[in-house]
Amino acid sequence: GERGATRREPAPGTLPSKQSGSGWRAGGQVGVAAWGSRVSPPGLGLCLSLLQCTYIEIEQAPLTHAVVLSRPAWLWGAEMGANEHGVCIGNEAVWGREEIQDEEALLGMDLVRLGLERADTAEKALTVIVDLLEKYGQGGNCMESQMVFTYHNSFLIADRKEAWVLETSGKYWAAEKIEEGVRNISNQFSITTKIDREHPEMRAYAKSKGWWDGEKEFDFAAVYSYVNTATMTTSRGRYCEGYKLLNKHKGNITAETMMEILRDKESDINMEGGFMTTGSMVSILPQDSSLPCIHFFTGTPDPDRSVFKPFIFVPNITQLLKTNSPTFGEDDPVKKKPRFMTQPDRRHELYKKHEHAAEVMEACKEKGKEILERIRKLEKQKISEMELILQNKYFDVNQAVHLFSECVEEEISAYA
Repeated sequence: GERGATRREPAPGTLPSKQSGSGWRAGGQVGVAAWGSRVSPPGLGLCLSLLQCTYIEIEQAPLTHAVVLSRPAWLWGAEMGANEHGVCIGNEAVWGREEIQDEEALLGMDLVRLGLERADTAEKALTVIVDLLEKYGQGGNCMESQMVFTYHNSFLIADRKEAWVLETSGKYWAAEKIEEGVRNISNQFSITTKIDREHPEMRAYAKSKGWWDGEKEFDFAAVYSYVNTATMTTSRGRYCEGYKLLNKHKGNITAETMMEILRDKESDINMEGGFMTTGSMVSILPQDSSLPCIHFFTGTPDPDRSVFKPFIFVPNITQLLKTNSPTFGEDDPVKKKPRFMTQPDRRHELYKKHEHAAEVMEACKEKGKEILERIRKLEKQKISEMELILQNKYFDVNQAVHLFSECVEEEISAYA
């Protein structure tokens, strides 16, 4: 996956974008689904209910916010998403010197969803994540397979006013507040000497392991991993390529620019093959709070042949049925031990139509070209409609209720 954020001045706000590359397993479906806010009934007092995450139960919060999530179909959490207060989070797999825990705990993707459900600002989401990390730890298989795939996590967290990068190594962590320019994360540690918040024992732990002498300026990426931070933005790699593409457009970045960056195959940001990109997201977060935040999701693999569809939080949003994967309750192989003995068909309706269209595009170049033209036209139309909302400072709430779902229907028609 690849995540980036930019801040423009004078600004409509932050434009975070995020890509999920969870297609390393056969049938790696990502769906888009929305959940409403929730308040615990009065009188529960200290008797908080329990919340089942992917592998473990944790204490439920008394209040949760409405969220929209792009998530691998088999797990509880999400690789990226937003909440009703304009907080956006995406996560990345990272590896370093610290051994990764195989024992089941919270997945980084669980922490994405928990941060969105429990926080109304970016920094509060950061606090939610690190507090849960301290209490429950991170660990467990991140792949729907009997083959074990584990990692530490980094997070890009943004709201209308600020953005943070949070990078973790076991229970230890460092966070950097992004105060200007552009910033991206990829599959490596990227926080160096600008550390704005940190685990209280993070430096002492590094010193006890012999990774830091206690005298040299503390560089998180260099200490906690094997990254050569001096060449981080010049050496070939997805982090560097993302950094270069963002900087190439710095000062003139739109939602469409971010979409094009996420579609870039030469840089390997748009991944193909075994680790194919399975879902993409771009959000517009206006600093003017009278304007709505607009979140574009594909909900399908390979953004180069997908439609970025707009979503706006409004009351009584319709359920996103055609991008929501089927559920299997207690019979789900994820919930049985040993886990992942079988893999059910988790494809949602849009995924099936998109998959069929991809086969047509491969088999017949002329038909493929026509389909691509239709879905690009649809996307441009939706982007133009969203630009009008931002310019006119008015939108029809009743229309926004069906905005994403109707765009899905139009996309399915374009594949026909």
